[in-house]
Amino acid sequence: MSEGHPAVLTGEHFMNGDVAAAEGALAAGCSFFGGYPITPATEVSERMAERLSGLNGIYIQMEDEIASLGAVLGAAWGGRKSMTATSGPGFSLMMENLGLGYMTETHCVVVNVQRGGPSTGLPTLVGQQDMMQARWGSHGDYGVIALCPSSPQECFDLTIEAFNLSETYRMPVLLMTDEVVGHMTEKVVIPPADRIRLVPRRLAQRPPGEYRPYDPDADGVPPMVAAGGGYRIHVTGLTHDERGYPAVNATVQQRTVPRLLEKVRQNAARIVRLEEEETESAEIVVVCYGITARVARLAIEMARAKKMRVGLLRLITAWPFPEERIRQLSERVKAFVVPEINLGQMVYEVERCAAGRARTVLVPNAGGDVHEPEAILKGMEEALR
Repeated sequence: MSEGHPAVLTGEHFMNGDVAAAEGALAAGCSFFGGYPITPATEVSERMAERLSGLNGIYIQMEDEIASLGAVLGAAWGGRKSMTATSGPGFSLMMENLGLGYMTETHCVVVNVQRGGPSTGLPTLVGQQDMMQARWGSHGDYGVIALCPSSPQECFDLTIEAFNLSETYRMPVLLMTDEVVGHMTEKVVIPPADRIRLVPRRLAQRPPGEYRPYDPDADGVPPMVAAGGGYRIHVTGLTHDERGYPAVNATVQQRTVPRLLEKVRQNAARIVRLEEEETESAEIVVVCYGITARVARLAIEMARAKKMRVGLLRLITAWPFPEERIRQLSERVKAFVVPEINLGQMVYEVERCAAGRARTVLVPNAGGDVHEPEAILKGMEEALR
């Protein structure tokens, strides 16, 4: 199993966010990509097809997004670090196999370059309309980790982080970017391979006769082995016992499924990443993510020019949601302002955690373009009325 490719492109480059995500995957040791072309994520696939050639990697274009994620899950069980990339309609098609990935605790990364929906919607234009689908899209109970880059540099950095989190918690991890970040070209600094921190796969130390693929360590995460290595492996989406065999009853469900949620929930403080600016003295905090965070910075400057005390809270980790930090801030700020390129999704998490202690104001955008800074400023002014 490769832990990092020797062909990492070091130094300063100008590349778009999609390409940067592909380079981040390669730097993380990804050696399998299964995908299906879809705007605005196609550049991720194209880059992986080009770069995996000659790196002992595998690129495969499947017949659709359903099969793409199925191939990615299979590659992970074969010992590969694996990834796919898609956008809204493809993300919808992947939901059943994403649930399979959570239930079978399969390492992989799914990049969603969001565009406007619903249905085919706006193939070439921006949206942030898949954020709740990322958390609740597949049926059943499970934990989710989703990261939100706001620049090509973060597309590179957070793709590596997504692979590290996937290896740490043995689960699919989502990179929720968007069309503007995916297609903007900026400087991306790629460090030497020996300066990139990688989390190795936690492999079982027991001999084959004693190994059980779903017997967790003390932190709730089971070690894994690669299929074909002499270990007996049974993989099913049914509720299963520690051997992986179907055990369709309430007793095993109560033992198995809560662990899928708790291994994320109990480690939320380690997983959650935020960027904060001047929140300690703020009366208004703008909560944002992705490309919207960049527009919000100008709106915040405009507000400060009017002597408004405004802070920024950028969600780098959307899921798990930073519940505790929102609760803390709600004790002393007057309001949260939440601009999103949707008609209201993450704002409801902010409102839930604020629990009436602070007002929550949505600044919606149905998709197709980014906010005008004046619209976010207007939301801040409304919050103080």
